[in-house]
Amino acid sequence: MSEILINDLEAKMKMSLNHLVDEFSTIRTGRANPALVDKLSVEYYGTKTPLQQLASISVPDPRLLLIQPFDKNSLNEIEKSILNSDIGLNPSNDGEVIRIPIPPLSEERRKELGKVASKASEDAKVSIRNHRRYGIDEINKLKDDHSADELKRLESKVQEMTNKYVLKIDELLLVKQNELLEV
Repeated sequence: MSEILINDLEAKMKMSLNHLVDEFSTIRTGRANPALVDKLSVEYYGTKTPLQQLASISVPDPRLLLIQPFDKNSLNEIEKSILNSDIGLNPSNDGEVIRIPIPPLSEERRKELGKVASKASEDAKVSIRNHRRYGIDEINKLKDDHSADELKRLESKVQEMTNKYVLKIDELLLVKQNELLEV
């Protein structure tokens, strides 16, 4: 029972870390990255459809995203979706493909994005700590079935796991902030 609890907690903490990695991939760094437009939905024949299902997204050079729709009729809708999103990029539509030039980031914008990354990492840490609290509560429910030493061992295992994931979050944040400051 206790090992199942520990494995379940580790899986939840891993999911929180993976979510942070996904969040970081959507933060623009001045380089083209298909993840910038991954979460966009396009109104396609009356249905919200993920962009990846409507087009291939490629990076022909470090400062350009190229979106090639499978159906040419969806070009205008894809372009509209990009313009209405909060990614702050201006697509150009030539009738065949959509090109999105990635402008270099200003110093002010880099600092703003650094704050966004910090907030995302803090949210991930809160999530990890919530998982820890849940785990400790579950361990305390096992008082009747386990010795005090066993409960302490489980609590210390949960705390070690928490520390490990918080450290990973800090490392990811440092890498992302360095990436943002890189010109």
